[in-house]
Order: sequence, then C-alpha cells, then structure tokens
Amino acid sequence: MPKQDPKDRTSGFLKKNLETLPHKKRLEYLNQKLRGIIQHAYKHSIAFKNKMDAVRLKPKDIQTIKDLEKIPITKKADLVELQKKNPPFGGFEGIPISELKRIYVSPGPICEPGEMEYNELGWAQGMYAGGFRPGDIVINTFSYHMVPFALHMVDNSLHRNGCIVIPTGVGNTEQQVNILKTFQATGFCGTPSFLLNIAEKAEEIGFDLKKDLNLQVGFVAAEMLPESLRSKLEEKFGMVIRQTYGTADIGCLGYECLGKSGMHIPDDKIIEIVDPETGKQLGPGKTGEIVATSFNKIYPMIRFGTGDLSIVTETPCPCGRTSPRLIKILGRVDQVTKVRGLFVHPGQVEEVASRYPQIEKYQVVVTRKEHKDEMTFRIELKEEPPPPEKLKDEIERTIRDVIKIRGDVEFIPRGTLLEGARKIDDQRSWE
Repeated sequence: MPKQDPKDRTSGFLKKNLETLPHKKRLEYLNQKLRGIIQHAYKHSIAFKNKMDAVRLKPKDIQTIKDLEKIPITKKADLVELQKKNPPFGGFEGIPISELKRIYVSPGPICEPGEMEYNELGWAQGMYAGGFRPGDIVINTFSYHMVPFALHMVDNSLHRNGCIVIPTGVGNTEQQVNILKTFQATGFCGTPSFLLNIAEKAEEIGFDLKKDLNLQVGFVAAEMLPESLRSKLEEKFGMVIRQTYGTADIGCLGYECLGKSGMHIPDDKIIEIVDPETGKQLGPGKTGEIVATSFNKIYPMIRFGTGDLSIVTETPCPCGRTSPRLIKILGRVDQVTKVRGLFVHPGQVEEVASRYPQIEKYQVVVTRKEHKDEMTFRIELKEEPPPPEKLKDEIERTIRDVIKIRGDVEFIPRGTLLEGARKIDDQRSWE
C-alpha cells in the first residue's frame, strides 16, 4: 500500500452468518426465500402471474431451486416488449408505482424501479470482500445519468459499508485526478478502462501515482477485466482491484474476494447455469447461460436470463465464504455485445444503417487496443467510390445518438462482407 493504511482490508465479512453458511443450510435458506418471493410475486406482479398461469403453475408447485426449471425464462428482449405494452415496468413491479422513489431508464430502453429503501446485499458484499471499509473516501465514476447503477446500486452500497462517496460520474479526467489528490481518496468505483485513463492523465500532469495519490482499493464492473490490465493498474497505483458482475435489471450476481478464485454468488440471489436451448439446469463445471432470481419484492425478477455464459464451481474458497462461484464470464449467448460498459444490440446497428439509403451492407467490428474498446462500422455503399467526408461524419454522429458511444466509420469495397455475416463481430481477446 502506498501510505500508512490502518484499516484491516484482508479479513472479515459483511454478513458472516450468511456468507459462511454450510452447503445444506444454504440450500434450506435459499429454498425458503424462494418460496416467499414466489408467493409474493404471484400475488402482486401481474407479469409474473401471467407467466405462471401460461404454463399452469401455482406457487405451491415451486418449493425448491430445482422446481425453477418449470418456470419460463424471461429474457431482456421480453422485458423490452412487455414494457412497451404495459409501461413502465411491463407488469413486473410488486408495489404500486406511487410508492417508488425513482424511475430509471436504461438503454434499450428498459425502465427499472428505484425503491424507497435500497436493501440489496450483493454489491455491498462485493465491496467488503474486495477491501472497502468504513471511513474510505471513494470516487464513484459510474454514470449517474438516467441509469440505476451509480446512484441506486453503487452509491447506496458504499453508504452501507460506511464509505464517504464523491459522486464524480464519468469524464472530466483531469478533475478526477485533482479530486483524488485533494481528498486523498482511498477507493475507486468505475470501469477498468476509465481507471487507466485516470492513471495516464495523472502521469501526464506529473503525479507519482503511489506518492501523490492514495488509492487502496478498486471496485470495477461493466467491462471485462483482463489480468494484464488488472496487474498493470494495481502496480501503477499500489492498490487492490476486484471485479463484480451483474445487470441493472436484477442487481449483483457475482463478486470477487481477495483470493481471486472466481466470483461469489450473493446471498440474496439464486443463480442457475442452464442449457440455453432447453432452460434445464446444468451441474457445476458445465458451461451454460446465467439465469438469475432475486428476492426483491419491489421488482421480483424470477428466472431472468442474462444472456451471459459461465461455469459455476462449488469448491471451497480460501476466504471462508461458502457460496458457489462463477468461474468467469465466457461470452454472450446471442450477438449482444458490451462495449465500454454499454450493451450494443444488433437492432441498434440496424437502426443506424436504416437511416442511410446509400448503405448496402454493414457490420460492426469490436476490437481492443491498449486495454480500450474500439468499435468500427464497416460499410459497403450501393455506389462507389466512397462519398465525401461529410457522410462519414453524419453516420458517426448517428452512431453516438443511437448507441450512446462513439464508433468509427470505415467504407469498404463492395463484396467484402459475406452473405450471412454477423451484424456484430467481437474480435477482442481477453488474455
């Protein structure tokens, strides 16, 4: 650590009674919580009741985690369509809208409710397991704009851990560096690529990252974290960085402890690894889709299909936590790809292309250079040669408007793209 750090960041638990439950007791606990949320959701969530009724199920039919296989999986695309028909939440909400504190709008668009009292455990457990402690001053660089993650999930979870939050949000890199120095902030929350931006800016200014700054711990999410980038950042700052995994729809689904032996499943979620085609549960060590169930009565997501692929292990972890762990995120079931922390959907790519009658074929290629995502629209035009720079600039502006992140346009010769080529070609390597 760069400076004297009196906090014990290497031991302890946020909720020891839950985090160290023996396997049999954990199953009993989760099955009990499952029965309770099934009863509540069937009574209060129109969408969930309709889902159960459609397959002739009653709450009494769901007694254990194994019984979840009987319930259809709800995918993100289903949420979008249901919210269009029954706004704002598609009927999944478990309380009247008048009792909410906020309504968030994520890309998709998908709406998420913000309850009066935020009680989710997962993100807070992940922060504690990664070394965050009471009294830490933390910059939260996730976006506070419209989406729930920064304000609702991260900010509240830091408060639960007794941390003091500086809500910096995204961008303003030089100002972020000065804030880190002025307040001697000990914690960082954000994407790993943005922490790299901060490191580069601080070095450009002339700061010694270990002497002038005081970062001890980092909580990163929304992007993959290659070990090469983690090691580079930890060495630069003299800090510990741990990653978490989850979605805005259902919250935290996994977090690393200091042992880095996979991502522990939080105690307020049930995770199934299922065959993407059949929805049937697969055992430990098998690759399948992550399907999650929360116990949140305000927004009871039951069998929510994340579209992400992973493997679960139940081997003991040296940290003492007994929950199963996701070994790693292996990719996506479909073509939806996460670029710079935001999902890019084939439908968004199609929307960009549909605005320009000059476009005949197109493909988005995602690459990674110096630990930063790059997105390129490769475009075949109906007529050659390529038009002036004006069209390129217009399409790049549309990309920012529709997808919310910057992408470069490259005009390519006709016949370059093969028939049936993927709309999104993710060429990134995570080694």
